[in-house]
Amino acid sequence: MEPMEVGVFLCSTGIYDPLKAIEKLKELGIRNCQLPPLGEEWLSPEKAETVKKALAEAGIVPTTQFVGFENESYASMAAVEETVGFLSEARRPARIEHTKKIIDFAAIVGVPAVAAHIGFVPEDVSDPRYMQLVETVRELCDACAAKGLMFSMETGQETAEDMREFIKTVNRPNLRVNFDPANMILYGKDKPIEAVGILAPWIVSVHCKDGTWPTAEGMLGSETPLGEGQVDIPAFIAKLKEIGYTGPLTIEREAGDDRIGDITRGRALLESLR
Repeated sequence: MEPMEVGVFLCSTGIYDPLKAIEKLKELGIRNCQLPPLGEEWLSPEKAETVKKALAEAGIVPTTQFVGFENESYASMAAVEETVGFLSEARRPARIEHTKKIIDFAAIVGVPAVAAHIGFVPEDVSDPRYMQLVETVRELCDACAAKGLMFSMETGQETAEDMREFIKTVNRPNLRVNFDPANMILYGKDKPIEAVGILAPWIVSVHCKDGTWPTAEGMLGSETPLGEGQVDIPAFIAKLKEIGYTGPLTIEREAGDDRIGDITRGRALLESLR
């Protein structure tokens, strides 16, 4: 894989059968991808071998395996805090168990990292949920380390400074960041270009996604096609080069009626910048 080679988050195709989505990326000539959140029906050694074989036959390198959970909602900030990641004490045990199955799956497929939105990190470190989240991430990092994998947190639901301090508190050598510049804007949390510099030591993968700042209290901003939002994609790529990032540029597109067209146009933009 070339430095800063353009890839695609598999579910951004709008095709939710991973095997069919892999075929679509092969048609597009994409040579690396992030694997999407998967349901329990995929999390067997046999299915992992099937996905591994499909990727190899398509000539596609898997770079990250994402985790997601049932009943997560991104409808509003309150919905995100209530439903996303590991913050809910009631949901946490089942979600940790599911994540460990994903880790086993990723190890078989040969993916170097497992990534997730862990949920809102409380700004107040004395909030009991803060250390609960720290302990959860430590447990998942250790489960990944046992398989030789990294565990990556996706940016956006906290400031870069807060994420940096959280990483230091977790204190695990295989904890990394999947940097999504648009999420910082969509959640109204931080300026993404400056945030790259703050989180540079931990960035192992990135999402190339764009969006606009929220316009109403308690709501998220809007995602846009790459280059049409407020991230400033040329500045983002330039900042990645400045910090010495050489990993893939993974296009993520979660909205819109022309996913493949948006991916194709986004790829052309990134190729002109990388």
